[in-house]
Amino acid sequence: WEISPEGGASQRCLLMKQFYSSSVSEDLGCRRGEFSRKHYGSVELLISSDADGAIQRAGRFRVENGSVDENADYTPGTWHRTDVHLENPGYHTRWYFKYFLGKVHQNYVGMDAEKNPFFLSVVLSDQNNQRVPQYRAILWRKTISLPCLLYSAMNLDKFEKGPREIFHPEIQKDLLVLEEQEGSVNFKFGILYAKDGQLTDDEMFSNETGSETFQRLLSLLGDMVTLKGWTGYRGGLDTKNDTTGISSIYTVYQGHEIMFHVSTMLPYSKENKQQVERKRHIGNDIVTIVFQEGEETSPAFKPSMIRSHFTHIFALVRYNKQSDSYRLKIFSEESVPLFGPPLPSPPVFTDHQEFRDFLLVKLINGEKATLETPTFAQKRQRTIDMLIRSLYQDLMPDMHKNMLNRRSFSDVLPESPKSARKKEEARQAEFVRFGQALKLKTIVRGDAPTVLATTSLCKKEPWESQCFCSNFPHEVVCADSWGQSLLVSTDVGVFLLDDGQPPIPVFDKTLQIKQMHVLETLDLLITRADKGKEARLVVFRLNALWKGIEAKSTRSKSDCRENKLEKTKGCHLYAINTHHSNELRIIAAIRNKLLLVTRKFRRWETLNGAPLASPQSESPVEEFQYIREICLSDPPVVMTLVDGPTGENDNLICVAYRHQFDLVSESTGECYRMHHVDASRVNFVAAIDVYEDGEAGLLLCYNYVCYYRKVCPFNGGTALVQPLASDYHFSWNQVPYAIVCAFPYILAFTTDSIEIRLVVNGNLVHTAVVPALQLVASRSDIYFRAATAVSEVSNSSSKETSSPGSPQTPSVPENLIFSPSAAEGEASCRNIYKIPLSNLVGRSIERPLKSPMVPKVITTPTSAPIPVAPSLSLSRIEIKEIASRTRKELLGEDCGNSLFSEYPRTWKMHSSQAHYSDLTFP
Repeated sequence: WEISPEGGASQRCLLMKQFYSSSVSEDLGCRRGEFSRKHYGSVELLISSDADGAIQRAGRFRVENGSVDENADYTPGTWHRTDVHLENPGYHTRWYFKYFLGKVHQNYVGMDAEKNPFFLSVVLSDQNNQRVPQYRAILWRKTISLPCLLYSAMNLDKFEKGPREIFHPEIQKDLLVLEEQEGSVNFKFGILYAKDGQLTDDEMFSNETGSETFQRLLSLLGDMVTLKGWTGYRGGLDTKNDTTGISSIYTVYQGHEIMFHVSTMLPYSKENKQQVERKRHIGNDIVTIVFQEGEETSPAFKPSMIRSHFTHIFALVRYNKQSDSYRLKIFSEESVPLFGPPLPSPPVFTDHQEFRDFLLVKLINGEKATLETPTFAQKRQRTIDMLIRSLYQDLMPDMHKNMLNRRSFSDVLPESPKSARKKEEARQAEFVRFGQALKLKTIVRGDAPTVLATTSLCKKEPWESQCFCSNFPHEVVCADSWGQSLLVSTDVGVFLLDDGQPPIPVFDKTLQIKQMHVLETLDLLITRADKGKEARLVVFRLNALWKGIEAKSTRSKSDCRENKLEKTKGCHLYAINTHHSNELRIIAAIRNKLLLVTRKFRRWETLNGAPLASPQSESPVEEFQYIREICLSDPPVVMTLVDGPTGENDNLICVAYRHQFDLVSESTGECYRMHHVDASRVNFVAAIDVYEDGEAGLLLCYNYVCYYRKVCPFNGGTALVQPLASDYHFSWNQVPYAIVCAFPYILAFTTDSIEIRLVVNGNLVHTAVVPALQLVASRSDIYFRAATAVSEVSNSSSKETSSPGSPQTPSVPENLIFSPSAAEGEASCRNIYKIPLSNLVGRSIERPLKSPMVPKVITTPTSAPIPVAPSLSLSRIEIKEIASRTRKELLGEDCGNSLFSEYPRTWKMHSSQAHYSDLTFP
């Protein structure tokens, strides 16, 4: 910026408006922690009766209708969703196929302290071709049904004997079978046609043909294929003798083959009123689409009309001829976990292609969620346990035999180092050849967890970032948003950054700011400056700082003497309330002592806009009040303020220290244990206050784990912290150092990746590879620092090149690769990127949320979708890569696989049927 001292009043007002206007990000930053599981429906008891009114069946289902009154008038419009994602996509979760199979890696077998066999796979990989070497590990064991700390449940320090390496290349086939037990790559969905007024399954299954609107729905969902001679995924249909019909509907969606069991295309029998052949297929589908004719006011379909103990999810589809739109309603059996995407309000789709994408994603996610119900999970656990034990019994005799032979042979005729190296290289070459052939066979068979460019992969994802500042040369200590700009503290001073503008110095290097909050609506900057015994909270008026910027004046430490809160001397950590409705509350931690500081809103201040003109001093120190001190047993590592339902003596403080999270009452200082960490080492990450329908909860994050706990206020001196059915937990693939919640997403920042999951169920939706990653600010918009991007696409001669549209290509930024020096942490080669919070929160779902704060009007900017160049499907790339490598092997050329024999002595991981862990070494 070039600001002239002679600038007119209009210029100054324009700039002041930029910093003091209540921006969209500022508003959304206050509601980012608000969410509601009611968006995913409510459980109801559904009863079906016959024509005479007699009750036939009843069942409890979660009903999603997108609105309170489904018969209410609505005005369908054109809208574009950005939160329609496949949850736990195979190309992010099927690690063995993606990172291990066909590459040099090591597999081990062992027995834990409880005599349960396990397998361990380790590979050194270049993460997504970003030149970030990683040790990836998978621990194979049966699923644990009890809610325990997954990574400590295996008791890795209690092994009686160390695991032994498996040298047979055939082990890759067995481990691939284990991974395939996680869930289907391909799906079969039922489609049932129901005429207006039909109330029983016998009537629906007896419809010999469908209507014209039903045929249009089938054409929208997929293509008609002839079953006889069909070589693709058949979904249990007969492809030889036409015993299950002549044709069916088939499609491919994001790498998943889908075969539909259409009731009107399955064999029809006039003599058999129950249509057993049709029920045999559709009744054994986990998910069924019910297309019902008639007006919306006519009796609607209920899941209790269908006699099936296997079908858990029904999708009711109705077509409106007047508006040429589809209305959707979802029924899920009560035991099915929540799954997305949530239905819009109203659940009406005028864009038919958008309806197809939404419906298929919803059904795929629904079947995956159903496999986590006790009925299916117990069966899967028994199957996995049987496979692991059987494989262990088959391998152990051969391993004992090989070990004895090797020892006796080495005693008699020791091998030279050169001979041993050649033998090991030959073994690894055979190991890789077998794995690549198996990978190719799996792809050709259609069971590979790959993504095909067949659907909405070209849409703009809400987490896509934009470059905010190029080549920022300093190490960032902390930062926060100031309007559309960023206030950044570095080791050489504090700067104000704006998009595409040079940095403006605000403080020099004599004032070392370690923590900061910019509160625009209160005209305040709160900071924690210096370190050790000299650390204090220092507060400033933004208006005064802006005047210094206009005058091109840089403040030093000596200029800030009047801005210090002296009683906070020695403060090593502080936290503020995020949903401040009537007062600002600050908790300063001074060793094991907490100091509560408040600041009441003045009568001329508002929450919704800029502070009005008022008489005020240069320093705001006198406006803060010291309320009380609270003593803890240990210094806190993490602190979070939790708003009570009334805000009158029921506010809480969550503190983390030692091996526990505690809740502390602000008014009485009473402390209560909220969660105990049962682990030898604890890395506390965050305690995030979230508000579900206005009721407070906490996301307790440490090590690999995130726990959600509902918080009840202190009542009569007794803390009501009890395990509830709404509590849940999930695990990250890598240990994060920072976590950001922006409903419906929760983002984990690691040293080289951003892992994005859903708040309501912890399901993974995306993993973006970002080398040399550092989270800079996240109170409103999310800013992070990463390696300088190279705009050119990687050379086609790279051994593991992936297409720009494939999931292996990071989307933060979307199609960029990074320079080798970036992974080495060169400070001069890093940019600052921005993820607008409005993209994450504002576009999730347009419904009111119950909040403890004063309501605000929120507007979200619209942006056009970014076109993406078409690319080869991942399966074709895999085939070309494998064919190239196999040809090189046959010709005796170097296949390009890096060989290694040294692995880390310990692995950090947690157990599950197959748990994945990233171990990054710079």
